[in-house]
Amino acid sequence: MPPYEWAPGALERLPEDIEPFEALQVVIDGRPRLPLPGIATGFPVLTVIGRTRTGRPLAVVCRDLGEMTWQVLFVRCLSDTELTWFTTWEERR
Repeated sequence: MPPYEWAPGALERLPEDIEPFEALQVVIDGRPRLPLPGIATGFPVLTVIGRTRTGRPLAVVCRDLGEMTWQVLFVRCLSDTELTWFTTWEERR
C-alpha cells in the first residue's frame, strides 16, 4: 500500500461535505476502484474513482511523487453523468 500525503492547500480546498478520511478510504481500502490516468497543468495525474466505506462515490486526483508516494491534489463528488458511468462500470467488472 503506497503512502499518501496531501498537497499544500489541498485540505483547505476540500469541499465542506467531504472529510479527508473519505478520500483516503477511496484510494487505500480494498474496494473496487477505477484508476483513470490524465494530465493536469502539464504533469501526469491519476484520478481514482471509488466508494468510501459507506458507499459514497468520490473522485480523488493524485500525482505520483515517486518512491511509492502519492500526493492527493483534490477530491470531489461525482457528477450525475459520472455516477451513472461508474455504476455501470461496477456492475460490469
